[in-house]
Amino acid sequence: MAGLNRRGWELSEPLKVLYRTDVAYDSTPNTRVTKDTPMSVSIRIPTTLRTLTAGSSSVTVEGSTVAEVLSSLEAAHPGFQERLIDENGALRRFVNVFVSDDDVRFLDGMETPVPDGAEVSIIPAVAGG
Repeated sequence: MAGLNRRGWELSEPLKVLYRTDVAYDSTPNTRVTKDTPMSVSIRIPTTLRTLTAGSSSVTVEGSTVAEVLSSLEAAHPGFQERLIDENGALRRFVNVFVSDDDVRFLDGMETPVPDGAEVSIIPAVAGG
């Protein structure tokens, strides 16, 4: 039976997960960082939300999961929470968040680990005809 990879593409063989979910890995070989360690993360801000960051296209915050990073973003620049997170604490349907080019919806959602130095991108969905 074929499986799906984290981007939803079909695989010819079932995917075997070879990493632990309680540990975030950074780009340095042989380095492990637990989820409890605060990490510096760069967030790319879309043009439509730059009024909240005084025009900055990128801000740096701390956090080891997507939820912590977005919470730190809200603390530093109020107004993001109501635009990105719904009343149940999940990402709004029209907002896409990527950690190093991987959509968090196909990973662990708000609990996706964010390695130190990673880039988080907020991409609003575009619709229309």
